[in-house]
Amino acid sequence: MVKRRILIIEDERPLAEALAYSLGREGFQVEVVGDGDAGLRRALEEDFDLVLLDLMLPGLDGLEVCRELRKAKDTPVIVITARDSDVDKVVGLEMGADDYVTKPFNPRELLARVRAVLRRTGRGREEGGEDILRAGDLVLDRARHEVWLSGKQVQLSPIEFRLLECMMERPGRALSRSYLINRAWEGDFYGTPKVLDVHVRKLREKLEEDPSRPRRIVTVRGVGYRLET
Repeated sequence: MVKRRILIIEDERPLAEALAYSLGREGFQVEVVGDGDAGLRRALEEDFDLVLLDLMLPGLDGLEVCRELRKAKDTPVIVITARDSDVDKVVGLEMGADDYVTKPFNPRELLARVRAVLRRTGRGREEGGEDILRAGDLVLDRARHEVWLSGKQVQLSPIEFRLLECMMERPGRALSRSYLINRAWEGDFYGTPKVLDVHVRKLREKLEEDPSRPRRIVTVRGVGYRLET
């Protein structure tokens, strides 16, 4: 499965590491550079799908990095900075940035902006991208019939795959046992509801840190199961 590559150019190490962790959980491949000169060099050397760029950097400042990058490539850029004046925003966008986020920001908002910029620039669709479901660090690729957890492929049986697919289509919603059975077995089910429970247990063994205390696929008493995100 092809991963979207993101370069973070940010000298505040705790922030950069938090961003890298958050984006990594969402299935992105992330690289962090702490100064403008090295950041520009990496952005020119490699084909990244997006650059998250701080403005106030050691060496070349962010505006200069953006300006020089724009001379050579069309890599999407989201500027991240403490500068929140309208003038700074306009200058950043005029230098070629695709979006502008001011500190402090909500990580969910930043992720939404990253995905929006990737879509707008035509870089958000992976091979079979319309068939890709995500729930945190869990990725399901319908076209390839693959599941990835924290960047590592997980081998599932066909029934386990269809059960997970059903849950990932409706994350955060309680799904009844009858609904999951009908979807996963496509009406060709002759067992008891306990069979469903066995397959869910196997899924948990492959996806949970502690299958005896599931946090990803939780039981909804009297209903069925819910996928937490």
